[in-house]
Amino acid sequence: MVIGKSFKHIGRFQNKKQLTLRTMKINNIRLLVSDFDNCFRFYSEKLGLKVSWGNIGGVYASFDIGLSTNPMGLSIFKSDLMATEIGNSEKLLPENCREKTVVVLQVDDVDKTFNDLTQKGVHFINEPKDIPGWGSRVAHFRDPENNLFEIYCELPKEKWSKDLLDTED
Repeated sequence: MVIGKSFKHIGRFQNKKQLTLRTMKINNIRLLVSDFDNCFRFYSEKLGLKVSWGNIGGVYASFDIGLSTNPMGLSIFKSDLMATEIGNSEKLLPENCREKTVVVLQVDDVDKTFNDLTQKGVHFINEPKDIPGWGSRVAHFRDPENNLFEIYCELPKEKWSKDLLDTED
């Protein structure tokens, strides 16, 4: 899905230098966490993601988020261990700031998923809502480490904004 006219050419290579990007691919999304066990339970029990590697009491775990190329698509890793590896363990974790990332999970039905996760104790930031300019129905929540997540499904095209429909050409 294309969002807005300024993004009309996403995915198209503009020159030969960009062709090298084709050799890179996302392996997984790794969230750096302070409370590993709490996050492990959140992803496995509340979100119901299948654990593909790791367990409570560990330092690294992966969860299947439906990537056809990798059943370990979402991972958690102890933040202090990564800080030691990259040499910035003296720095503080960000607090009270705006998001720099969002993990977006496609679902079949936002409202049903919202209700199911709410019953499991997931606290949402907002109620499900249509965003015609994105062509999506969305709702947002945070994990125990305050990472932002979005669940979304595509809206029927008759609910898309005119600008978004114009980018389809």
